[in-house]
Amino acid sequence: MASPIIAPSILAADFSKLGEEVRAVANADWIHVDIMDGHFVPNLSFGPDITKTVDRITDQHLDVHLMIENPEDWVDHYIDAGADCVIFHVEATADHVALAKHIKSKGVKAGFSLKPGTPIEPYLADLRFFDLVLVMSVEPGFGGQSFMPDQLEKVRTLREAIDNNRLTTLIEIDGGISEKTIAQAAEAGCDAYVAGSAVYGKEDPAEAVDNLRRLATV
Repeated sequence: MASPIIAPSILAADFSKLGEEVRAVANADWIHVDIMDGHFVPNLSFGPDITKTVDRITDQHLDVHLMIENPEDWVDHYIDAGADCVIFHVEATADHVALAKHIKSKGVKAGFSLKPGTPIEPYLADLRFFDLVLVMSVEPGFGGQSFMPDQLEKVRTLREAIDNNRLTTLIEIDGGISEKTIAQAAEAGCDAYVAGSAVYGKEDPAEAVDNLRRLATV
């Protein structure tokens, strides 16, 4: 099995020294960028300019999660800013497959995410159009929330569907991932793990990344 992918979320970083914070996790596989519009979720983060800044700082894969309404109006801005994968919410768009095809036509990977209350089953037939599915294990919009273990049932359902259909779609999980919860997520079938305070809340973020990767290796 491939090595676990650890994606520190810069939402948990100190923005007064963003360059240092990104470089502090140079051993991470991806950098996760959370985009919130204050409408789809009740919080506001940052936009394409910060994404572009992070892209200038690092060559790491930029995993951009759009927690916004009408993502089809915005995906090109984030692709231009340097996103390597654009993830949007199925709840926020009328045609998730058409949007995925558009993103991939730009040479960027496409992913979809769903809130904890959204069932995965209606989307299983469309997995072949996506490079990644992001399972939210907290309600999106704020960092530092507690992990919701019931969301691992979605991961197991996805793992079975992906394996049975011999797809390469990755399963990523975001929310409450820490040294206490990452092994559960790995056992359920995740490939990639977003971690905010579990990385940036530690004295040595790089060591935290290595530790999470070790704990997720099953």
